[in-house]
Amino acid sequence: MTLNLKNKKYHPFKQPRKTQEVFIGNPIGDTTNNHHKLPTTTMASGVITTMIALTTTLSFYLTSSPSKPYYHSLYISPSLSDNQSISHHLYTLTHRPHLAGTEANAEAASYVLSTLTANNIKSHVAEYAVSLTYPDSRSLTLTRPPPNPPTTFSLQQVVYKDDPYADVADQVEPTFHAYAKPGTVTGPVAYVNYGRVEDYTAIKKAGINITGCIMLARYGKIYRGDIVENAYDAGAIGVLIYSDRKDYGGGGGGTKWFPDDKWLPPSGVQVGSVFNGAGDPTTPGWPSSMEGCERLSEDEVEQAGDVPLIPSLPISGADGEEILRWIGGVVAEDEWQGDEDAPVYRIGPGPGVVELSYKAKQVISTIQNVIGIIEGTEEPDRFVILGNHRDAWTFGAVDPNSGTAALLEVAERFEKLRKEGWKPRRTIIFCNWDAEEYGLIGSTEWVEENREMLASKVVAYLNVDIAVAGTGFQASATPQLDQLIIEVTKQVQDPDNSSQTVYDSWVKTAKYPEIGRLGGGGSDYSAFVQHIGVPATDISFGDGYPVYHSMYDDFVWMSKFGDPMFRRHVAAASIWGLVALQLADEEILPFNYSSYVNELQKSAEDLKTELSDKSISLTPLFKSIEKMKTAAVRIHDEIKEIKERKGWALMWKNQPWRVRELNDRLMMAERALTDRDGLSGRPWYKHLIYAPSKHNDYGSKCFPGIDDAVENANKLDTKDSWGAVQHEIWRVSRVITQASLVLHGELT
Repeated sequence: MTLNLKNKKYHPFKQPRKTQEVFIGNPIGDTTNNHHKLPTTTMASGVITTMIALTTTLSFYLTSSPSKPYYHSLYISPSLSDNQSISHHLYTLTHRPHLAGTEANAEAASYVLSTLTANNIKSHVAEYAVSLTYPDSRSLTLTRPPPNPPTTFSLQQVVYKDDPYADVADQVEPTFHAYAKPGTVTGPVAYVNYGRVEDYTAIKKAGINITGCIMLARYGKIYRGDIVENAYDAGAIGVLIYSDRKDYGGGGGGTKWFPDDKWLPPSGVQVGSVFNGAGDPTTPGWPSSMEGCERLSEDEVEQAGDVPLIPSLPISGADGEEILRWIGGVVAEDEWQGDEDAPVYRIGPGPGVVELSYKAKQVISTIQNVIGIIEGTEEPDRFVILGNHRDAWTFGAVDPNSGTAALLEVAERFEKLRKEGWKPRRTIIFCNWDAEEYGLIGSTEWVEENREMLASKVVAYLNVDIAVAGTGFQASATPQLDQLIIEVTKQVQDPDNSSQTVYDSWVKTAKYPEIGRLGGGGSDYSAFVQHIGVPATDISFGDGYPVYHSMYDDFVWMSKFGDPMFRRHVAAASIWGLVALQLADEEILPFNYSSYVNELQKSAEDLKTELSDKSISLTPLFKSIEKMKTAAVRIHDEIKEIKERKGWALMWKNQPWRVRELNDRLMMAERALTDRDGLSGRPWYKHLIYAPSKHNDYGSKCFPGIDDAVENANKLDTKDSWGAVQHEIWRVSRVITQASLVLHGELT
């Protein structure tokens, strides 16, 4: 074999540490006891022995398997990727609806398990007994002013002509909100735009009283659970949420809808959960064990404040528009109006009156997480986790099984790498979650059950919920992983333009790629980041899609509009897997905490502007960020020094403990940003830098505890309320200081 040092396919000095043990005597540069001279014959013998050892070692390096960078390049090569395999996985996973807790979803779990096992990945199923709800009955009637007759809505999504899934359409659950409050309510309807806090503020400023009404809100800006909660806070007795054609139907004007175009049909309904917590509502903070566990009663769950206290239903755009025609009163402002074909939107209330009725079945169901493990060879006790959920409200071709298909593609490519000789340095774990749609239940129960082990061993969690919804790469991360994502996207071909990389298309309209943060509660990274403080990423192609959570999210929609050639799926798997390979194989973890410092600094400056007219001191916060900046620079210099000394000097010096200790600091700094007491009033959320917005679970807030306190103080404007703001600033300052100490690595 000829060694080509220029192409860097083989690295003669990057091998397991045990090969360094053949060297005899002191390392190069170690002059300890060098004044004790050996006899000439002894010296000659020692030189010969050393030369033999050196020759043996070089021979081992020159004939050993390729280096890790070679395997990483091979991973993203066309020879290993397979868009036909991904397409097959997606087709198989989505051949019928597979809601959490159903037989169909258990079958999907078996498919994932068998695929991982077929690729020689040691796999098992982790089951939990969790509280889920399903619709028993629901009805909706609109009463118009006399002499107009009332209308009882069918609440049905229409099967389109030649629908290949028509024979299993009856397996789609009736449209409902999971964990909605059962009950029957009757009242005048009021239109509240997107149901945000600011929308209710505008209505109140207009002098319109909507207390005791049933609110009609449209999807699109905030989490549906917060739409219901905000309505309750405003005095509503019930809530209807519809998909406006302006947001999901293409905007009118003769636009076609699925299956002729990508847009949501008029009968399409976005279903989903209205639970505002994470995990099984009956076991907050502890796992829902199959062997039996403590559970809260229904009353205790309600008192905890994360389930709605008024009934709600999701409805179609067509039904929502019909109700809007019978709402009078003040004309809503322009931003609240629909598309060019819509009626004039008025706020009301009334004169239309709605009777909303909903009855639920609440059961303890078995859910199944599928876990696959590729054990690391050098640091098996350090975990890199790839996660995606499997359960879907209906067919789930986009959400979530585009991600599941990509996960299986990553697993298959890793097996191909292993056949070429690759072995990961650290352990790689595949997690296919269940019951995410209900409230991140599968991932949360698993994290709660394995909390201490995960908190001490996980390097990073890499989430993909929706792998592909359309064009354009999207990424969110904890900031120390920003640079890693950027570097990886520079190596992966753009699936829609082979002349450039994903990075090139990502930054086409900006100097620097936009990377979101993981403060929202929208997917399975939540338990890892916000509960135990694990660095994480979340990636996808496409930013939203019209048939979200409807029965039209099927393989036909994906193959016609989402990703006809399945090249975006291939690119998603390439990026996801390559990030995992870098984290699993690099001797020094590719974390950059300078990015974190920059994010903290920007957020602190924004807070300074917001509180400029208040008697609040931000000095503790800025001081703590400055400490973290110093620590980030120092650990960067340490990493640079180690890398510069790599090669002969490090081979002889043999200090693996130093790299291990440095990696532990990089890994554990994120943990230090958590607080055991959690956010005030939301103790499950331990992370004081990133957590969901109080009024929008999808929204990401930096310094969420401070944000909550400021919102409360603005309402009350008392000495105590502003004192609480100052307290939260001190709390955040303390965890940032703790993170700095962890990065620093020395006791005070």
